[in-house]
Amino acid sequence: MSLLDAAGTDPVPAAPAPGELCVVRHGETEWSRSGRHTSVTDVPLTAMGERQARALTPLLAGVCPATVFTSPRSRARRTAELAGLTESCTVEVLDDLAEWAYGEYEGVTTPQIRTTDPDWTVWTGHTPGGETAEQVGARADRVLDRVRAALATGPVVTVGHGHFSRVLAARWLGLPVEAGAMFVLGPASPCLLGSEHGRPAVHRWNVPNPAERDPG
Repeated sequence: MSLLDAAGTDPVPAAPAPGELCVVRHGETEWSRSGRHTSVTDVPLTAMGERQARALTPLLAGVCPATVFTSPRSRARRTAELAGLTESCTVEVLDDLAEWAYGEYEGVTTPQIRTTDPDWTVWTGHTPGGETAEQVGARADRVLDRVRAALATGPVVTVGHGHFSRVLAARWLGLPVEAGAMFVLGPASPCLLGSEHGRPAVHRWNVPNPAERDPG
């Protein structure tokens, strides 16, 4: 998907309409940039991550008033703040929006893990001391219960993390947690989930962040 429309001037809008959920991953951190699994470690946004978060503002223009749910991690809450979502939206921190708990693999990259477990993925492998796919799926379903209740009064935005946001998409569609592997998601790249003809649908996914085009 291209960032610009055919005229090459306007950012792709990603503000949810009534009945839509906008899923936003936090902006870049040092650990996300290097591929280190980051859950409980409260790593701040990089300068680029802050630019990405601010660049969400035109993409989400007009979304407030809306309900905004954020992860408790500061990188997610800071992204919501810089995107302008905390100014006129109702914001609630949900512990269930935290990233997949990686246990002993916290701060470790996939290539490092595969030196001892060659076929490992977070979706199908064993994560010592971390959450199972079933546990993460249960959290995602609880989040979606809150989302659906809030959608009765207007659009909803979640600001969270890479793997967990992909799980949200899978569960929104009624798919198993492992299907989240198909939903690649960049930092601060919003997505829209809704329905079509009464069935859950992806309206937009991984909308390019304008800061990627103009890194400043």
